[in-house]
Amino acid sequence: MDKTLRKPFQGVTNIILFNWHTFVIALVFVLLLTIGKYCFLDNIIITATIFATLLSIVISLVTSLYVYDLTDLYKLSFLDKLITLKPASLVNINAGFDEISEVVKKKYPNSKFSVFDFYDPLLHTEISIERARKLYKPYQDTQVINTKAVPLEEGSVDVILLMFAAHEIRNEGERTFFFEQLRKAITIQGMIIVVEHQRDLINFVAYNIGFFHFYSKNNWLKVFTEAGLEVSKEIKITPFISGFALKKYGTAS
Repeated sequence: MDKTLRKPFQGVTNIILFNWHTFVIALVFVLLLTIGKYCFLDNIIITATIFATLLSIVISLVTSLYVYDLTDLYKLSFLDKLITLKPASLVNINAGFDEISEVVKKKYPNSKFSVFDFYDPLLHTEISIERARKLYKPYQDTQVINTKAVPLEEGSVDVILLMFAAHEIRNEGERTFFFEQLRKAITIQGMIIVVEHQRDLINFVAYNIGFFHFYSKNNWLKVFTEAGLEVSKEIKITPFISGFALKKYGTAS
């Protein structure tokens, strides 16, 4: 069977498997409120809180189902809109969980292809990533790297791809330095493709306080600019996900 084929409902299933503790906490909270409502104090505030909590869970799961399972996100067709050259070399960088390298390799079979993983259990302590790594094996020949010492020679790569990875570098200074290294690594006409959720209204509606794990567009633009990069193109892959094509400052068309 083709390894690039995703299983039905794989996206929303992964969300539940990787973050089950969050759902358990929310459901326990609802249970306690329900007990309190019927045993001690029945008022509209408690009822509204129960409803709002359950609605938030449903909305986040339905959104995840739509984004990760019902769109063609993981076919990576959006890359055709962002990548304007035929890459002779391409690097995919992940943060401990890689869902796309098989697809990327198939999409660009003639490119020299490398996969980097900057996950560091001492720095990236999210339990969801640990669970993902236990359930999914890394892509073959994946090289573990450090965000402060990216092992790429200057001007050696045409395209660097980061999909749902860069936001895991939580320190802004470290994130900026990381992108500075990537800028040096790409060729004159090379590109860095960044795919991320943003900390905006629609992601707040979808994920409630979970949207704080994302960064705002202004924050991304600040990091890109300070790293010597500029946005040559920006697209909405879905209403919840943005794609940025970055080039060295002064080379964007």
